[in-house]
Amino acid sequence: MRDCLNHRAGFDRVLMTVAATFFTVSAGSALAQDQARSSAAELAIEAAIPRPEPANVPPPTASDIKLDATATVQDAPKEATKETAKEPAKAEAAPAPGKVETKPSDVATTPAADAPKSETAKTESAKTESVKTEPAKAEPAKSEAAQSEPAKSEPAKAESAKPESAKSDTAAAPAATPAAPAAAAATPAAEPVKAASNVPAADQPVADKLKDALGAKTSRYLDRKNERAAVEKFYGARDFAPVWTQAGNLTAAAKGVIARLKDAASDGLNPADYPVPDFAAATTPDALADAELKLTASMFDYARQAQSGRMHWSQVSADILYPEHPVDPNEVLTRVSTAADASAALDSYNPPQKLYKELKAKLAQLRGQGDGPVIEITDGPALKYTPAKGKKQAEAVMQDPRVPQLRAKLGISENANDDHYDATVAEAVRKFQDGAEIKATGVLDAPTVKAMNSPKRDKQIDTVLVNMERWRWLPRDLGAPSLGDAYVILNIPDYTLKVMQRGQQLWTTRVVTGKPGQHATPLLTETMKYITVNPTWNVPPSIVYGEYLPALQQDPTVLQRMGLKLEQNRDGSVHISQPPGEANALGRIRFNFPNKFLVYQHDTPDKNLFAREDRAFSHGCMRVQNPDQYASVLLNITMPGEKYTPERVRSMYGSGEVDLKFPTPIPVNITYQTAFVDDGGKLQFRKDVYGRDATMINILKNGRGKDLENVVAHSQPSYSRPATTLPAGVAVANNGGGFGSSGPNFFERLFGAPTPPPAPVGRRPQQQRVFTR
Repeated sequence: MRDCLNHRAGFDRVLMTVAATFFTVSAGSALAQDQARSSAAELAIEAAIPRPEPANVPPPTASDIKLDATATVQDAPKEATKETAKEPAKAEAAPAPGKVETKPSDVATTPAADAPKSETAKTESAKTESVKTEPAKAEPAKSEAAQSEPAKSEPAKAESAKPESAKSDTAAAPAATPAAPAAAAATPAAEPVKAASNVPAADQPVADKLKDALGAKTSRYLDRKNERAAVEKFYGARDFAPVWTQAGNLTAAAKGVIARLKDAASDGLNPADYPVPDFAAATTPDALADAELKLTASMFDYARQAQSGRMHWSQVSADILYPEHPVDPNEVLTRVSTAADASAALDSYNPPQKLYKELKAKLAQLRGQGDGPVIEITDGPALKYTPAKGKKQAEAVMQDPRVPQLRAKLGISENANDDHYDATVAEAVRKFQDGAEIKATGVLDAPTVKAMNSPKRDKQIDTVLVNMERWRWLPRDLGAPSLGDAYVILNIPDYTLKVMQRGQQLWTTRVVTGKPGQHATPLLTETMKYITVNPTWNVPPSIVYGEYLPALQQDPTVLQRMGLKLEQNRDGSVHISQPPGEANALGRIRFNFPNKFLVYQHDTPDKNLFAREDRAFSHGCMRVQNPDQYASVLLNITMPGEKYTPERVRSMYGSGEVDLKFPTPIPVNITYQTAFVDDGGKLQFRKDVYGRDATMINILKNGRGKDLENVVAHSQPSYSRPATTLPAGVAVANNGGGFGSSGPNFFERLFGAPTPPPAPVGRRPQQQRVFTR
């Protein structure tokens, strides 16, 4: 038996030796393999392979070892089942996560297969943070659970409770996560820090209301986009503080603006178009903000209409073209609100010209005349005073019961009740006729009675008003600053032209203007760029097709006898011109200021028309009475060193065109002044030759308001030259070879112009009258 035991012991020692050798070799081989895999590439591959995290379970015990994994699993003892059923209660009594020291091995994590490592890291970080930020009210739960949990003395029960406790810890961590936002919500969020406001505390409520109104209701006050943008920018820059009130009281700027708006009638405007809000009744922030914006809107309307007019010139006629000069709302707000005198700043948008200011003064005088009862003169026989002629003929004085009313009407205070139509009454009637554009005879006839009974004062006021309106259309600077503010101004109803420089009249002359209707001279502002001596007259298409071609149907030789040259282009259109010369329709000089109406100023061979009082005879162009003097004045303004005289200008007369270009163009202003103040300070009225006054008065009285400021689109003048079939016998200069040029064609330049046919025998060539613009 002992031998067997000894043998068994020896056998065991052999086995132990073999096992030790085996473990030694295996360990060495594993170490060798680890050293062999320690290259950089293998380490990178190994690092890329995810390794499972250690399970959060306790190490196995002897009771956990099964002899045969394939054997039938026996039922757990009833006591173990009961203990397992009690584990949830133990889990609830587990320490709060806030008191648990978290270790990597304490949390079992299994990253999702498609989640990146960064997301896994964020999750782990979030879990750790949630564990650390357990709400404070979890502490009592922990202490109560610890006190209620009995001590466990059985090792088996303690060991078996560990897995369940670990599971409960893992489940408690996510449950604690929603508590973090609750804790954050318990602490109120910090409000953004507001910038310090420059608005006084007393005005802050109004500023708040202004901000609200400008954000959503600006169009209620301002109907123009640029004005809305200017208001929003202006008030936004001052933190929406009101500019017209301070602590509910009107500022000096507001008082100035209100005074100017209420006095708008003095500038020929209608105060009703610029309503002033009642600031005295505005006792709330809402009302003050509303009044603030309404006053701003009225100020804009005044500035805009004072500068550009209540009506756009296109509302009146298609033959008016002045440069636009709208106001800048940003500039208006800044200038008026910061000016020492807001009323004067707002008044500065009215025309600055002397003639406008003189009309304004006369308007005040007209309105200041008596408002007494209207005296009407009844119809009756003509009354005439005949003065005595020596001893042979005594004066003839007529009597009439209307004479006392006539004396009162004309302001004759001497012998107020005398019914004799004497020399004093006759002279007063003559003066009235002169001012009313009636032939001054001193006879009280039917036309004079009608004129007296018409509302003369009202008519004169209306005439002055529309003339002031037309001044708003003109440029603020009529002249060229580099030429001493030199400019040309032509008044159509007065038939005069003036050259001005440095506010003084240098020269003036009479002119002939266009006939009323389709040949009316247009109103415009352009710049004169050069003068042409010995000009060629290129007949405008309107005259070619409206007058000359119909005349050819009656007389095919009429143009040839008039000295005009007809060319027919390849497209069948016709061009007619007149070469330079003494008989040229433009005379010897043409003054050029290119414009869309194709009008200009020029000399004329018909000098007799300048002696007439009414001189509207042309096709639209303006004929100048003394063109050589006019040219020398203009040339000395633009080229003072050249010393041009009328004699020097006349020395250039000949058969070839000569262009004298101005280094600096001179502005030309064509105006329509039916009311103006002359050099003697007297208010003058002229005949409304084109009916512009009547049209404007009717427009202003129709109550269309701001719609009058809109631009009206008119059809543009047509200068097309349609193809024309000429009658037989018409002399064609180029016989269809031209291209529309007024000069000689290719063959004429090469071989010379054809010789004109001789005049008929026995007939003396007659100089034909030439129609011009």
